This record gives sequence, structure tokens and C-alpha cells, in this order.
Amino acid sequence: MTTRSKDGFLSRLTRFVGAENLSLIIALILLVLAVSSQTEFLFSSRNLFNIAQNMAVVGLIAAGMTLVIVSNGLDISVGSIAGCASVVCALIVTGSGTVAGGLAGGIAIGAVLGLVNAAIINYLRVNAVVATLATMSAFRGIAFLIAPEGRPVGVLDPTFALLGSGRFLQFGGFPGVPIAFAILVGVAVLAYFVMSSTVFGRSIYSMGGNPAAARLAGINLNRMRLWIYAISGALSGLAGVIVTARTSSGQPASGTQGLELEAITAVFLGGALLAGGKGSIVGSMLAVLLLAVLSNGMNLLGIPTFYQLVAKGLLLVLAVAIGQWRMAMAERRQAKLTAAGGA
Repeated sequence: MTTRSKDGFLSRLTRFVGAENLSLIIALILLVLAVSSQTEFLFSSRNLFNIAQNMAVVGLIAAGMTLVIVSNGLDISVGSIAGCASVVCALIVTGSGTVAGGLAGGIAIGAVLGLVNAAIINYLRVNAVVATLATMSAFRGIAFLIAPEGRPVGVLDPTFALLGSGRFLQFGGFPGVPIAFAILVGVAVLAYFVMSSTVFGRSIYSMGGNPAAARLAGINLNRMRLWIYAISGALSGLAGVIVTARTSSGQPASGTQGLELEAITAVFLGGALLAGGKGSIVGSMLAVLLLAVLSNGMNLLGIPTFYQLVAKGLLLVLAVAIGQWRMAMAERRQAKLTAAGGA
């Protein structure tokens, strides 16, 4: 391979990953080296299967959250939406015996609740953080209300369980690829295409980067917000369906509480800015992988759960701080260029 072709490959890889996300890859490599030096089980086939399986739920929510944050929004209610979808899905599967109905019901209730969030933000003019903080509590309460006596709803359908624990390409010592992970990959590829190659994706970046200019360009911000929050809600609903399939029960809270923190952390670690207009699906998925390896590594090393919560909280603070620093540096460079041009 010539030097020119190598440079071409490296430049294409850098563009795909994003120069700002190269630090994520370095951090992931260092984390893998640190954990593997302490335990021999990190690269075991079964453990790699577990990491891929655990990425699915957070990854689906993070994919939707990327659209929301890039558009200069935030949705703190995604964990509660997943809880509602989990219960609704379980009730449909146990009541009708149709797996497709349960899947469709979980995704649909997620989309509806996402639309509720967007409607509150659009038409009541409530700040996105305040609106979704309120609906986080409300949706969690709804999940307990629709669950009989507020308890988990058992689901014993073996076909439905395949969504959460099924696998394919299993042969020899290879444990196979989790079906849930394959769903995440499919969603991530579609989301990447939408964000990078469609008018809808460019409109999301526009409304996050400069809402006034986007409005003048003819973008209907209210309608866009309805679509964005509905998509995010639908993906949270799909995540709730997978939680139901994995646990064989519709969970109003257990298994979905705290997902919002992990998803938001992943999106900010992936290069998104609090002010919107910046972020990528590739960066978010890299961050989801980093968080999954971190959580798995701490479990392998026997680190207590409360230390893991502290680590994830610190990661969120660090991710937002780095994003703010990058934005300040970009503004400083722009100011210097403007001053040099006017001189």
C-alpha cells in the first residue's frame, strides 16, 4: 500500500469517526489495557457477548438522544418512557399472545410520550430540561399505574424472549451475535445515514447550531421538534421492549431507571455540545461502547455498584466540561480570525 493510499484511508477514517472522537478511541484502548491486565476474562467469548448485549438498551436510547441534543434539546424522561413501554409491551404479549403486537405497542407508546414532551416544549413554551424533568416523574407514575398493582408483569413467551437473549451465527466456541445488538447496529446505521445524508439530518444540525437562521431558511422548528422527540421516544420504547424480553417481565422501574443518565453521558462523551448543533451517531456509539466496557470491567474487578455510579456521574461532568472548553476555544479562534480580517 502506498503512502498516499494510507493517508487517504486515515483521513477517511478520521472523517468518519470525527477528529474530536479520536480521544475516545485512545481512552477505550487504555481502559481495555488496564482491565485486561487485572483479569483474564475480559476477552473471553462469553464476556464479549455480554458487553455487546448490554450495549443494546443504552445504545438505542443514546441514538435517539443524539438527535435531541444536536437539535439543542434534552430529554430526561427517556428512562421513564422505556419503563412505560416495558409494561405496555408485557401486557400486550401476555394478553394477546402476539410478539409483533407487543413490539409495536412498546414502540408506539414511546413515540406518543415523546410527542407529549415535544408538545409541552412547543406549545406551552416550557424549557426542555424542566418539561422532561416533570414528565420523567409523570411517566414513571403512569408505568406503575398501568402495571397491575404496580408490580412487574411476567412474560413467558419463548419467542419474545429471543429479542433480549437470542443470538445468531453461533458455532463452535463462538457464542454468537446477540439479536439485541444486531438491532442496535441496524438502528445506528440508519441514524448515521439520516444525520449525515438527508435534508432532515441537516435540518437538525441547523436548528441546533442557529435556530434563527434555520427558521429564516424555511425550517419549521416546531414540526421538526415533534419528529425528533417522537423518534427519540420510539427508540426508548424499543429499548423498553428489549428490557422486557431480557427480564421476562414488564418493569415499571427496575432495569430502566438511570438509563437517561447513561444515554446523556454517552452523547456528550461522543462530542455533542450542550448548546446543540454538534454531535454524531458514531461518537455516541463509541461512547456507549466505552461505558459498556467500563461497567463490565468494574464488575469483573468486583468494584461495588455505588462506585460505578460515582464514575458515571464524573464522566458526565467531564464530558460536558470538555464540550464547553471546545466551544470556548472555537469562539476564541473565530474572534481572532475576525480581528485579523478586519485589521
